[in-house]
Amino acid sequence: GDFPEGSTMAKLNSAQKITIGTKFDQPLFGLAGPDGKPEGFDVEIGKLIADKLGIPADKINWVETVSQNREPFIQNGQVDIVVATYTINDKRKEVIDFAGPYYIAGQSFLVPKGNPAGITSTDTIGDNTICTVTGSTSEKNIKEFTDKVITVDKYSDCLEPIRTGGAQALTTDNVILAGLVDQNGDEFEVVDYTFTEEPYGIGLKKGDDDFRNFINDTLEASFKDGSWAKAWENTAGKVLPTPAPPTVDRYTN
Repeated sequence: GDFPEGSTMAKLNSAQKITIGTKFDQPLFGLAGPDGKPEGFDVEIGKLIADKLGIPADKINWVETVSQNREPFIQNGQVDIVVATYTINDKRKEVIDFAGPYYIAGQSFLVPKGNPAGITSTDTIGDNTICTVTGSTSEKNIKEFTDKVITVDKYSDCLEPIRTGGAQALTTDNVILAGLVDQNGDEFEVVDYTFTEEPYGIGLKKGDDDFRNFINDTLEASFKDGSWAKAWENTAGKVLPTPAPPTVDRYTN
């Protein structure tokens, strides 16, 4: 590749290796496969960036990042970038930078296949009972719309009450819901509707503006040439409809 001398892009290209942090436990976005290599939409986004750096997919070093260690891993240089259902927010921006967003997630509803209770939005909850996780942001958000809420320890614990009629829907981020749908055969679906916004970005070292611009350029190109939509359709698109690409936020510090 023809990258500015001394840039992160030039360094990665000449090393022919990039280390990318992602989730290993989020189906359809970043889930470790039988061979230990992760697969999903975030993984495909990582591959698009590596490709633009002239690095083949088999030269990507995938590292598991969990919510608690994403910033330290970026700050310490343990990873070059993080693509891991990573919501852009001001607190995180104090210590790292974000390219993107490349997807806007949001809180939605998981319902039985066919949506028997007809819950299509926060306006159509009616008398139905909604299940979510105790103490979560999702619980706080849904209680603005209904007081018929039951809470459990983890999202998958909501599936049994839905099966037995103790609740009619589960609410949290559509990405988590999609993963649960994917793992439960043909039993559930995600409502095509969100009532919060979680912009997912790509984390990188703070102050590396050239690299950030490069990633933003790469994302915008993928929105236009169809590679982003293809990445979606092959992964998250098995459960969630293909969204319109978001607008990249080229913020200045």
